[in-house]
Amino acid sequence: MSPAYVTKRIRVLEEALATTLFHRTTRRVVTSEAGERIYHWAQRVLDDVDHLIEEVGITRSEPRGLLRVCSSFGFGRRIVAPALSAFSAQHGSVQVHLEVFDRLIDVAAEGYDLDVRVGDEIAPHLIARPLADNHRVLCASPAYLEANGTPKSLDDLAAHTCLVVKERDHPFGVWRLQRGRREHTVKVRGSLSTNNGEMSVNWAVDGRGIILRSMWDVGPLIEQGRLVHVLPQYRQEANIWAVYPSRLNGSAKVRVCVEFLAAYMRESGMSAPVSR
Repeated sequence: MSPAYVTKRIRVLEEALATTLFHRTTRRVVTSEAGERIYHWAQRVLDDVDHLIEEVGITRSEPRGLLRVCSSFGFGRRIVAPALSAFSAQHGSVQVHLEVFDRLIDVAAEGYDLDVRVGDEIAPHLIARPLADNHRVLCASPAYLEANGTPKSLDDLAAHTCLVVKERDHPFGVWRLQRGRREHTVKVRGSLSTNNGEMSVNWAVDGRGIILRSMWDVGPLIEQGRLVHVLPQYRQEANIWAVYPSRLNGSAKVRVCVEFLAAYMRESGMSAPVSR
């Protein structure tokens, strides 16, 4: 389209909507606040049209449209982002938008198509498909354990420095762990806390305390000897799920993406989920 045609169409839109879509100067043109809101609403309208076509049974040979995905900070950056990059390379008709948060997202209420989630607490109104098995373990650096001793029981944690993380579904300062079929709750404390799991892992490697982290995160560090798995009889289930609203259950772009993520994680060496 020519610049003149685009300018004319923008002017028609601004007159029809009775608002300014862009702020214009002699040097630049920037989207107005109203323009940003209208753009996001337009994306939702077009996305709903795609959903409508899929739900009434008019199938497409290839998934298409905007796919809004969310995840947590560390898992989103290290696992989900490269997976979606590979997905986008294979499915150019899908526009992927990824956002990361340090809190649980209600995908139905907040307008996301898919939440790639670590943790087993899933609201009943959502659909969840397991992508990979995962659990959280207690670990610390060899230097920390040499200086402070290795805990022999959960009660011993009260005498240790623990690195507390407030991240998504983690209750702050409370660790819930399973031993067999029994669940145990222990309150922990320490001089360092954060809402970012990657920071806590770095602190643990530096010998600052004991952490409770996912095997997808600390497994390689344990294999390298930079961290030591302590109290191995205790663990916290935290499997990896694809979570999406029930109204999108038949969406081709969501279905294809979930299948891709499951295969990607399996090929990356993450444990395949067991039947639940």
